Amino acid sequence: MSDYDYRVLDEVIHSRVRLAIMSYLSTAREAEFTELRTRLKLSDGNLSTHLKKLEDTGYVAVNKGFVGRKPQTLVSITDAGETAFKTYVEGLAAMLGPGAPN
Repeated sequence: MSDYDYRVLDEVIHSRVRLAIMSYLSTAREAEFTELRTRLKLSDGNLSTHLKKLEDTGYVAVNKGFVGRKPQTLVSITDAGETAFKTYVEGLAAMLGPGAPN
C-alpha cells in the first residue's frame, strides 16, 4: 500500500462533474459551453455552477462573445488548470499504487 496522503488531492477537481470538465478540457483544450453540456450530459445550471468554481480557482477561462448575432461561450483550460489536473491525476495514481487496474 502506498503511503500517499489522500488529503492532498485537489478538492476543487475531485468533484465528479469538475473532474469530467477538466478531463475533457485537458485533451480538447477549448470547448463551447453547449459542447460541454452535451458531451457531459449536464444542465445549463449545473455546468455553469461548476465552471464558476473552476474559473474562480483559475483552472479554466470563460470567454463570452458573439459569432454573427449568436452568443457563444468558450471555455478553455488555463496553464494553472493544466498543472493542477496533471498533479491530481498523478496523485490519484500514486494513491492507487501499482495494483490499480489498467
